[in-house]
Amino acid sequence: MPDQQGTWRKSARSSTNAACVELVVSAESTGVRDSKQPAAGELNFPRGSFGAFLTALKNH
Repeated sequence: MPDQQGTWRKSARSSTNAACVELVVSAESTGVRDSKQPAAGELNFPRGSFGAFLTALKNH
């Protein structure tokens, strides 16, 4: 789980009405959550796994 003291950040390409995600990165993992519903939970990827997840999405 990412260090909760980290800063959640949203893509600079996001608009205020878009469906966006936010990321928080720590040395151990990367957290991903819905920017419009941050209290709904988050996905946590162990170190090194987030890149593989993005690659799988791009290749789908």
